[in-house]
Amino acid sequence: MDMMSMVSSLLAMKAGGAQSQIAATIMKSNADAEKSTVLTLLGAGASSLANVGAGVGGNLNISA
Repeated sequence: MDMMSMVSSLLAMKAGGAQSQIAATIMKSNADAEKSTVLTLLGAGASSLANVGAGVGGNLNISA
């Protein structure tokens, strides 16, 4: 293997490593955004049903 091909190979490996780090960062960011969305949809951190009338939220018809 001549010197130029070895240098080229090393530079390609460095670029691949950088791409992997960027991909991991983006995937973590996406996972955090998904988690936040799910928690929002589930109402985590929101007030409970303690201040609504009796029977509200007690039954859910999922057959429709």
